[in-house]
Amino acid sequence: MTTRIAIVEDEKDLARSMAFAFEQEGIEAATFGDGDSALRSLREHTFDLVLLDLMLPDMSGLDICRALRTDEAFAAYQEVPIIMVTASGDEVDRVHGFEVGADDYVVKPFSLRELILRVKAVLRRRSPKTQTENTNATEVIFGRLRVDRSGCRVYVDDAERKVTMLELKLLDTLLKRKGRVQTRETLLSDVWGVSPELTTRTVDTHVKRLREKLGPMSNYIETVRGFGYRFCAEPVSDAPAEGSSSASADRGD
Repeated sequence: MTTRIAIVEDEKDLARSMAFAFEQEGIEAATFGDGDSALRSLREHTFDLVLLDLMLPDMSGLDICRALRTDEAFAAYQEVPIIMVTASGDEVDRVHGFEVGADDYVVKPFSLRELILRVKAVLRRRSPKTQTENTNATEVIFGRLRVDRSGCRVYVDDAERKVTMLELKLLDTLLKRKGRVQTRETLLSDVWGVSPELTTRTVDTHVKRLREKLGPMSNYIETVRGFGYRFCAEPVSDAPAEGSSSASADRGD
């Protein structure tokens, strides 16, 4: 099956160059010069990845990203990778992109070859495992939670919970360090790759989203007031039902 990506970029020459470069790699690319036309097409068609310019003539790329992640009309895009492409290298802008659900951030000017490699790496992480892969090395089972790292999938009681790549990376980081408190600064640096000195609610926002998606297993992620978060050291045998008040109390919310 051919991989299809959407390029939302108002610089026509750059958009054409990007599309041509991807098509040379066997990746079908559709270009959109403004947010309105992009949203109309994305509502009707599903792409495997979205390259999204931050500054568009009619709206902000941040608003488009937010819509793709939260609007029910774009439910198919809740886990599709979104890579921001922008001339702004300000770290604060990167954080804003992550806060609304972007998975990666590419700063102009950039090498088309580098962009292709980064897109391929993201798509590879989203692809299901092949039959020859060692599932023991890529899959982690923790109580009622199962994390498929290579397929970027999370399951609770064998029911898949749709997560973004950043949410998976956050969950995997906490899981690998279970029983140990992770400060917000540590998570901001290790998961997002941005300065821990920035004042941002990114970590808290993503933990909240991740808990919502984990449902009855949300209490696996504990809040340590004044410090950060900790993934419980041992599986909880009788996790509270989804939405119960005791779950929030155990987490320290």
